[in-house]
Amino acid sequence: MSIYTPEEMSTIASAPMMIGMAIASVDMGIVSTAIEAAAMSKEITGAAKKYPNNSIIHSVFADEVLRSGAVKMQKPDVKSEEVQSGAIVDKALAAVDAAVAIVSSKATPEEVQEYKQFIYSCADAVANAAGSGLFGSGSPKVTDKEAAALTKVKAALGI
Repeated sequence: MSIYTPEEMSTIASAPMMIGMAIASVDMGIVSTAIEAAAMSKEITGAAKKYPNNSIIHSVFADEVLRSGAVKMQKPDVKSEEVQSGAIVDKALAAVDAAVAIVSSKATPEEVQEYKQFIYSCADAVANAAGSGLFGSGSPKVTDKEAAALTKVKAALGI
């Protein structure tokens, strides 16, 4: 039984998804976005193995929890102007703040720090998934816009 309500689990699950989407959106391409989505999915489905002792991650991202449908992802309300202006990163960081506030009251400081690291690893995986060239194969993998967004995310997370 999770110590989080269904609404809290949704908020906790949505934070890394929003961050990943924000990083993908700062420098979008049709093929690269698909590659980045796959990287995000891989990061999330591997979270429980990567953080075997983290109650936050196991409550929300364990295989059995994900398969059960117990966690309902919040559909992000993102407007095209937020993507174009880069405000989507700020919106994602607000989602992260809400999630961190929830877990900070129910988990150990070490688990909260690992959760923050997990959120950042989702952002980093997306940024490193595809380059700017044909079919996302170009170099560098992380564009200047993505690097700036990653720096902002890292600072906001305090890691």
